Amino acid sequence: MAAPVLSYEDLGVVQGSGWLFRHLDIHIGQRDRLALIGRNGAGKTTLLKLIAGKLDSDEGRRTIVPGTRVILLEQEPALTGFATLRDYALSAPDAPLPHEVEAIADQLGIDLDRSSDTASGGERRRAAICRALAQEPDVLLLDEPTNHLDLAAIEWLEEWLARFTGAFVVISHDRAFLTRLTRQTLWLDRGGVRRAEIGYGGFEAWTEQVYAEEERNAQRLDAKLKLEEHWLQRGVTARRRRNQGRLAKLMEMRAARKAMVGPQGTAALATATDDARSKTVIDAKGVTKRFGDRTIIKDFTLRVQRGDRIGIVGANGAGKSTLLKLLTGEIQPDEGTIVQAKTLNGVVIDQQRKLMAPEKRVRDVLADGGDWIDVLGTKKHVQGYLKEFLFDPSIAEAKIGSLSGGERSRLLLAREFARASNLLVLDEPTNDLDMETLDLLQEVISDYDGTVLLVSHDRDFLDRTVTITLGLDGSGKVDVVVGGYDDWAKRRAPKAEPKRPSAPKADAPQAAAAPPKKSKLSYKDQRDFDMLPGEIEKLEAAIARDEAALADPDLFAKNPTRFDTLMKAIETTREKKDAAEMRWLELAEMADNLG
Repeated sequence: MAAPVLSYEDLGVVQGSGWLFRHLDIHIGQRDRLALIGRNGAGKTTLLKLIAGKLDSDEGRRTIVPGTRVILLEQEPALTGFATLRDYALSAPDAPLPHEVEAIADQLGIDLDRSSDTASGGERRRAAICRALAQEPDVLLLDEPTNHLDLAAIEWLEEWLARFTGAFVVISHDRAFLTRLTRQTLWLDRGGVRRAEIGYGGFEAWTEQVYAEEERNAQRLDAKLKLEEHWLQRGVTARRRRNQGRLAKLMEMRAARKAMVGPQGTAALATATDDARSKTVIDAKGVTKRFGDRTIIKDFTLRVQRGDRIGIVGANGAGKSTLLKLLTGEIQPDEGTIVQAKTLNGVVIDQQRKLMAPEKRVRDVLADGGDWIDVLGTKKHVQGYLKEFLFDPSIAEAKIGSLSGGERSRLLLAREFARASNLLVLDEPTNDLDMETLDLLQEVISDYDGTVLLVSHDRDFLDRTVTITLGLDGSGKVDVVVGGYDDWAKRRAPKAEPKRPSAPKADAPQAAAAPPKKSKLSYKDQRDFDMLPGEIEKLEAAIARDEAALADPDLFAKNPTRFDTLMKAIETTREKKDAAEMRWLELAEMADNLG
């Protein structure tokens, strides 16, 4: 790592009656792209505020290169006292120039004259991004920057950060965002911090390696890990392996569902058999919904089957919430019909988390103050059920107000998943969740017997979870795609226009007859088209394996030759992977053109 521009040495912070963390050493280089990873409640947001100089530590020394501008994008922007979003965006200590704020606002698509009091979560988040980026930071600290943003804004922010010449540290639950942008990882774990010179793409392989080494050390010492560490670590690693199996099952479900769907975009069943009809839970035909002169949903048809996992994606204001309300019967269409099964019994988990009153105890939310909770007809002790959702059982007496945002979200999920239902409606369920809870949520949804309607901007989570994606572009059209976010993104990606041959000149010799148009890929092209996805997966696995090996902080000192070999191997493998992906994309386009 290059000489740091900002460091915190021997950092310690007291929380309540004990240390939140202690003896942390943090160093941020001039061009670092750091993912800050840790469980909800581990202190990630607190650590980010300490690095920013917004909080004072109980121990440790913060040093910074003179002139370095450190800017923090907080998870919850404080807009109190500002009449408009513009007032807030221009109020920073390092006051940004108005034209710079306006330029970013235009690209993000936000009206800065909007009243702060009535601004939505997405508008408040965009205003905070304008404020932070326009200050031209040298070190940018980002706390859940993608929360409340739609897909277009997330992609814009990714592109901006990819061009950014300074350093950034980011807390995010968005795996795709972290994988694309980060090159180093800070892992806040059990009161300590580990650093690895790998991006989030190699994080899971690295943590598996760390846990395995800890368990081997414990066995050599003939001692067991502490109980809370044991169930957490073994539970997390086992869950990841189970979820790999669930991904295979999801692919099978998508293949089966694809066979049931008619022509692309219509979502009508190819054969409306009696069996299919008996499994239908929501039947929408020719649905149109308008608000004033604007058509939000136009001529939408979909038969939702029992067990479908449906993801709804699109820009803010495109009509995702409207479509969700139509499907659940909360509002009625202006044209067409929507029929819900009479036996439909839904559970709605919304963005507002209205049930989580700060003065209530965890026990009050889960079990109305008692010791036992009815989980789908089975009595479970509150403390045992808390463990299933990755909580320390002793948290049962804690006040909701003392929990982090992610812990509150996880507790709400625990409460709602205990209720008997056959329809689960999730509106941005991944906001504020840590990676381990996302794995748990994926597991619970995969095992859910009923139907799932899911609104989310988390691309990776959609790819891991849903069988059908409904994509809205704001024009009223709803694309129905069997698969996840990536499948929808490929559908909406503009195809390259074929070049039109120029007309021959009058005095030019007659061109030779054009060769007959190919009707299929050649043997070699077809072989590459079939085999390259597997090769790309192997190359990705090799990169993750080498990055995990490179994460050993003592490797360079112990074996510099091995360190150099790994660095070169990763670079070579990445080049091979890029070439393989380009070749596959070319072949995919050829296959599309051939029909």
